[in-house]
Amino acid sequence: MLIDTHTHTNFKDFKDDYQEVIKRALDNDTWLINVGAQMSTSQRAVKIANEYQEGVFAAVGLHPIHLRDFVVQEDEISYISRAEKFNYEEYKKMAQNEKVVAIGEVGLDYYHLKDRAQEEIDEKKEEEIKEEQKEVFIEQFKLAQELDLPLIIHCRDAHEDLLDILGKLKKDYPNARGVIHCFNKDLETAKKYFALGFMISFTGIVVFAKGFDWIKEIPDDKFMIETDAPYLAPPPHRGERNEPVYVKYIAQKIAEIRGRKFSEIAKITTENARKFYKI
Repeated sequence: MLIDTHTHTNFKDFKDDYQEVIKRALDNDTWLINVGAQMSTSQRAVKIANEYQEGVFAAVGLHPIHLRDFVVQEDEISYISRAEKFNYEEYKKMAQNEKVVAIGEVGLDYYHLKDRAQEEIDEKKEEEIKEEQKEVFIEQFKLAQELDLPLIIHCRDAHEDLLDILGKLKKDYPNARGVIHCFNKDLETAKKYFALGFMISFTGIVVFAKGFDWIKEIPDDKFMIETDAPYLAPPPHRGERNEPVYVKYIAQKIAEIRGRKFSEIAKITTENARKFYKI
């Protein structure tokens, strides 16, 4: 069994065939967590999760990119982000659904601040946006603590600030737990998150990119796997739309790096996910 701990069959990329995609995953003994990025996709994640008795769960949250109007144009990702204000009570109500297992995806994203916005961003405006992201992240962190849910954290070009915030918050909330999703930094950074009691999660990047030999050094109980579908499809599906059933390729690559059997990595990551998300 495998668990895709971070996927988006609740996104428009799957609007016509999400049921087929999910069926493929469940038929291949793969469970999944659909992760929201704003109110609409969070609501859809909950709706989809409630269509299944077993194996499909949801996370709800406001992604930092959706705090402002942005035009996002990358090799695999293209969309227009419309600004949304974080509504604590509305997200709290949504998160109390029994199929919601986390608050996410939330966090910090500084990558899209430069030359990707619909407005010119000078140094003062950039700092303003960063502060807004930090404030909304802290609100969602506190929501997770109120509901005793883990956090699914997005971090892009902002690890220094994120580690600083988490270090301060853990003093008041020592039992807070979370995972840094789509982790692609290094062992030193990973250890800093481990020291705070957080986990990391790997996507298809570890399959098609180099520089991940350090994965062999991390403890068995500190990592999970995910697809981040529809993005980051691993070989042999590189360039195609990603989907939850492809999480097996990530497990296979990690098994190779760690010199373990695929079945062992499947068991380890599934047990980690079950414990972390209480599923």
